[in-house]
Amino acid sequence: MVRTPVQAPRANAFAERWVRTVRRECLDHLLTVSRRQIESVVQDYICHYNRARPHRGLGLAVPRPSSDIRSVGTVLRRDVLGGIIHEYERAA
Repeated sequence: MVRTPVQAPRANAFAERWVRTVRRECLDHLLTVSRRQIESVVQDYICHYNRARPHRGLGLAVPRPSSDIRSVGTVLRRDVLGGIIHEYERAA
């Protein structure tokens, strides 16, 4: 195992990209007042990131796709994090 050097942002590009994405898409739009609130917001964002956000390295697929993908029906919008992020899915 090779340890990442301290204060070397180019040493672990994957972690730095993750932190930048969370800040840009989530935390920069919220006013947080406690550590518990930040942990809750980041946990909700992680669920969105793995379940609904497309990933370029996966051919615009999501890491954990929904099992029931429909191509016909009404499109519903679900607000995540109080409306900062929107997820769309087909109605049953």
